[in-house]
Amino acid sequence: MSKGRLEAFSDGVLAVIITIMVLEIKVPHGHTLAALAPLCPSLVAYVLSFVYVGIYWNNHHHLLHAATNVSGAAMWANLHLLFWLSLVPVVTGWAGENFDASVPAALYGFVLLMSGVAWLLLQRALIAASGKDSPLAKAVGRDAKGTASAALYACAIALAFVHAWIAEAIYALVAAIWFIPDRRIERTLARQHAPKA
Repeated sequence: MSKGRLEAFSDGVLAVIITIMVLEIKVPHGHTLAALAPLCPSLVAYVLSFVYVGIYWNNHHHLLHAATNVSGAAMWANLHLLFWLSLVPVVTGWAGENFDASVPAALYGFVLLMSGVAWLLLQRALIAASGKDSPLAKAVGRDAKGTASAALYACAIALAFVHAWIAEAIYALVAAIWFIPDRRIERTLARQHAPKA
């Protein structure tokens, strides 16, 4: 499979995920701004999830741009990632309707954690297909940011049972860490394509 086909398929799935999330938000009953108040938790959950899906979309593009080959293992790893991301609308809706509840907050974090694990597996599969000396392998390196994110998700899941807002704040923190696109791949490719002096 070409990288373009894999990226196009993934883009389509991510677009559907975002569409499903927005359809979960109910139309307010009433015509004043006060009618929006009951929807605020759902809107906050939607915005956070939208940012997460956008982060994955952006970094997925960079990851595939740097990959030189796509193997069967990489295709399955990509489907594994899309599976976990496809659950984001469900946990977003549940957490949005139960903003102060521990179990929905923890399950939201579990889906984020598994999406992060799936992302790391996709990186490894693409690096294996591209070669350990490939630009992708050099750009990803040890991926301390990805490992730190997984640790924060795990902490947030446990802390959700202390209070849901603690977990939600950690999820927002991880999104903020990743909001600026991962520049490692861009820098590595720029150095590779820079004219030789």
